[in-house]
Amino acid sequence: MTAPLPEAAPGPGTAPGPSRPPLPVVLAGARGHGRRHLENIRRLQDGGVVRLAGICELSPLTEDEFGRELPEQSADFGALLDSTGARIAVICTPIPTHTDLALAAAGRGVHLLLEKPPAPSYAEFRRMADGVAAAGVACQIGFQSLGSGAVPAIRELVAEGAVGRVVGIGGAGAWVRPEAYFRRAPWAGRRRMDGVDVIDGALTNPLAHAVATALALDGSTRAEDVAGIETELLRANDIESDDTSCVRITTARGGSVTVAATLCAERADEPYVMVHGTRGRITFWYKQDRALLQRADHGPEEMRFGRTDLLENLAAHLTDGTPLLVPPDETGAFMQVVEAIRRAPDPVPLPAGAWHRVPGEDRRVVPGIDGLVAAAADTLSLYSELGAPWALPAHHLPKEVSTR
Repeated sequence: MTAPLPEAAPGPGTAPGPSRPPLPVVLAGARGHGRRHLENIRRLQDGGVVRLAGICELSPLTEDEFGRELPEQSADFGALLDSTGARIAVICTPIPTHTDLALAAAGRGVHLLLEKPPAPSYAEFRRMADGVAAAGVACQIGFQSLGSGAVPAIRELVAEGAVGRVVGIGGAGAWVRPEAYFRRAPWAGRRRMDGVDVIDGALTNPLAHAVATALALDGSTRAEDVAGIETELLRANDIESDDTSCVRITTARGGSVTVAATLCAERADEPYVMVHGTRGRITFWYKQDRALLQRADHGPEEMRFGRTDLLENLAAHLTDGTPLLVPPDETGAFMQVVEAIRRAPDPVPLPAGAWHRVPGEDRRVVPGIDGLVAAAADTLSLYSELGAPWALPAHHLPKEVSTR
């Protein structure tokens, strides 16, 4: 019988108070996923934490789109930062633009919330992270799941031996996406565009949280924590990047993290990560901030947690010195995975008999993939090891992965 625990209290409030005026924010990229950032900025603006000072878009938003009186707008990011006196820039633009925009802000002393993935290659990530550090500005990477109170709570349970010795961590993401999803922007579904890396794959973008969260639960978040990476990258859709893939990461201390993902599921399911121990396991549904502890000689225990918003945490860092939850170097291991996928051979197209279109739904499905994704997370196996008839043997990268 599950034993629900009371929801953990959210992080401390960061309202600036009368002596702390709201921090001016510029949002770069207010359409698409940027709408979520816009809604969150409005929420924090209503609480007096921030003030939306400007929007950077190549094509300006209309009042109908925005829904209220518009702030200053410009397609020139640097000029907008200058004219608004922004303290924070939220960057939610195409992946290849992240590094240059982040450095443009950092060079002006503007602090950053940078959408994931932070960069399309490890070299670009280092250029961004090193430049931000040299400028002395704060940078938060937008892995919202790492703001969940479940992450430190699960790591504490593991440290206390709640599930015995950890034997590995699995991750599973079975999502559905219409073919139109890969036409939503020129860079969608691309590995490269005009000679520039994009690396918009299932594990690097839509289900990147599964990878980053699994690495965080393993305590292997920095670049030097990764010893080796194996990938299997496939696609059912007519795209360059992978839509059905898995990765196994060997950590520097000998741990194993395996994550499987697809955008061609039969039915959409909540993504999760799972800590496997010798005496039990912990499953964490990271979008729901919900965890389940199962162990020998105990009934299952369900736990629900609060979540600290990453922009709110960044504002608290600037006003009170609160530690950042997701600074760049804490995503170095994730960026090693991005680099491994970038360096891997191009994703293999699945044979015609391995997928089909769903009538009336404009999407492709790989029959049986839902079960394979779950089995990979449960057994820490790659698709080829699970006997998937369309999976090729894993592409192995060197066990010593460069962090330079």
